Amino acid sequence: MSDKTSVTVIGLGPMGQAMVHAFLEQGHPTTVWNRTASRADEVVAAGAGRAETVKDALAANELVVLSLTDYQAMYDILGPAEAALPGRIVVNLSSDTPGRTREAAAWLAERGAELLVGGIMVPAPLVGKEPSYVFYSGSRATFDAHEPTLRVLGRTEYRGEDFALAQLYYQAQLTVFLTSLSAFLHAAALIKSAGVSAEAFVPFAADNFNSIGMYLADAARNIDEGSHPGDLASVVMMGATADHIVGASADAGLDLVLPKAVKAHYDGAIAAGHGTDSWTSLYEVIKVGQP
Repeated sequence: MSDKTSVTVIGLGPMGQAMVHAFLEQGHPTTVWNRTASRADEVVAAGAGRAETVKDALAANELVVLSLTDYQAMYDILGPAEAALPGRIVVNLSSDTPGRTREAAAWLAERGAELLVGGIMVPAPLVGKEPSYVFYSGSRATFDAHEPTLRVLGRTEYRGEDFALAQLYYQAQLTVFLTSLSAFLHAAALIKSAGVSAEAFVPFAADNFNSIGMYLADAARNIDEGSHPGDLASVVMMGATADHIVGASADAGLDLVLPKAVKAHYDGAIAAGHGTDSWTSLYEVIKVGQP
């Protein structure tokens, strides 16, 4: 008999299946359930136990990992089986808003279960491998009790007791990721408008992506201190570049949503009196509604 903690995984898309394989490879007995039952076939063949119902899946183990589209899917799946929820630790690795995450914590608590929020920061093929890490938030004691098992999925990054924190870190990272990917696609379209292949542009784009990291520490200090010295690169100067990008994109016949959005930040900062400040002063426009 294994001395490793057993776990239930609900949701067997590519990410859920990758999690099951990671648990099995590290010797954790794993029970699975998926709405489309056939999706469990491969992991069952690899050694997972198949639960016939959600109630059976919940009853099988204290630790229940969800890999679903969003938090509404949690309600849809667990709601009809809520009688089996008392005593369960539900580790929800699904994406949603921080507000809905806090609501889910309350919903589970009302039914005798406890939520640990997670956000896994790698694609399915990297789950459980060296680059993998996962943001968590919720009860520190609960996290500590189950951290050795959760560590199987990747490096654990506990962010605090507020249930929303893991979700906020997750969405913040995806903001950087998705916006960067869109920026590359727009840049590739700009280059290809002159008949240059996207492949030829890759070394220069990669160099740009790699160099951006050097600006982050100083930018974060400016943000936290609320001071934006513009002696090296002012908003007016960089805003002019943003305007030129819009013009170049229009000349190339490209969609202008992304460059116009960037230009709008610079325009807003100039209108707010930050023209001679650093580009980091755009934060003061972006944070509207916050103190």
